[in-house]
Amino acid sequence: MRPWRNWQTRTFEGRVGDRAGSSPAGRTIKKMSHRSRSDAIFFMYYVGIRTKMWYDYHVMNESHRNKTINTEIADGKAYLNACLRLEDLAGKDICLIDSLVCADLFKACKYVPDELADLMILDPPYNLTKEYNGENFSKMNAADYEAYTRRWLDATSHILKTGGSIYVCCDWESSLIIGRVLGDYYTVRNRITWQREKGRGAKSNWKNSMEDIWFATKGDDYLFNIDDVKLRRKVIAPYREDGHPKDWEETEDGKFRDTHPSNFWDDITVPFWSMSENTAHPAQKPEKLMARLILASTNKGDLIFDPFAGSGTSCVTAKKLGRHYMGIEKDERYCIWAQQRLEMADTDHRIQGYEEGVFWERNARR
Repeated sequence: MRPWRNWQTRTFEGRVGDRAGSSPAGRTIKKMSHRSRSDAIFFMYYVGIRTKMWYDYHVMNESHRNKTINTEIADGKAYLNACLRLEDLAGKDICLIDSLVCADLFKACKYVPDELADLMILDPPYNLTKEYNGENFSKMNAADYEAYTRRWLDATSHILKTGGSIYVCCDWESSLIIGRVLGDYYTVRNRITWQREKGRGAKSNWKNSMEDIWFATKGDDYLFNIDDVKLRRKVIAPYREDGHPKDWEETEDGKFRDTHPSNFWDDITVPFWSMSENTAHPAQKPEKLMARLILASTNKGDLIFDPFAGSGTSCVTAKKLGRHYMGIEKDERYCIWAQQRLEMADTDHRIQGYEEGVFWERNARR
C-alpha cells in the first residue's frame, strides 16, 4: 500500500473507531486482516467522498437551473405596490387597461365597466379541497358549487362585450356543473379537453390526467381565428403528387403539416421547475394553453379579462401577444408573482411551444 493511502486509511480508521462495529458492514470489516480492512475502509472513504461531490454538484446545478418564481411578500413589496386596490377602483379617472387588481373579485367586479372585455378567461377553484397559499378551498356538494358558479357568473357577465368569447377551465367533476350552468348565460360552442401529462394515480379509479375548458360566446356574431392556432405535426406517411409534397412541407428539421386543432389537445406541457414561466402556484396553467385561447378569440389590441388571475398566466400571455389585459386576484403573494412575470414579459416574449406563428407538438424542443 502506498504511504499516502495508508495515512488516509489510518486517519479515517481512527475517526470511525469502535463505531464501525455497530453496523453489519462495520462488523465484517473488523474480522478482516489489517491489510484487507484498510483497503475496505479506504474504499468506503473514497466512495463517500465521490458521492458527496456528485450530490453537491447536482444540487448546485439544479438550484441554478430552477427558475420557479416563489417570491415572498417581504421581498416583493415593489411588485405589490404596482397593483391596484379596491379603493383605487372607486376613483373616477382610474385606468383599468393593462392592470392587475389585488382584491376580491365579487367586490372588484362592481367597479368594472360594462362590455370592457373582448375575451374572458376564467379558471375558478375546482370543486376540490385544496390549499392556496394558506387559504383552503373546501369541496362542496353539487348544489352549493352550482350556487358558487352562478355567483361568479353573475358578477362578471356584464364585463364581456356582445360578440365576445368566454373560456372556463375545470376538471371532469366540476365540468358537469359548469357546462350546464354556463348555458344559462352564454351560447355554449364547444368543450375542449386537454391532457395535463401529469396526474396522481388512484387505486380504485382511473388516473385523472385530463381537464376541460368550456367555450361559449355572447351572441352568434363572434371572432374565431382558425388560421392563427394551427398545430405543426410531423408527417408519418408523406404523400406526394407529381413528385411534390401534398398538404405538407419538407424542411431541414423534417416533414411537417400545419393542421387545424381539434377540441382534444395533447401537446400541452404543464410548467415545471426549469421553465421560466413556472411559479409555486398549485394550479398554474401553461402559457401555451392560454396563447391558443387568446389567438383564436381576439385580435391584437383587444382586451382579455381574468377575474381568477392567480399567478398571472393569462395576463402575461396577453401581453406577449400584443393584447391588453385586466386581472383580479385576491392573494397578495400571487399578485407579486404575476407582476414579476409581467415585468419579465417586457423583454422576453417567448412562449414555450409556440414559434414561427404555429404551435408545435409536445417535446419538439421549442
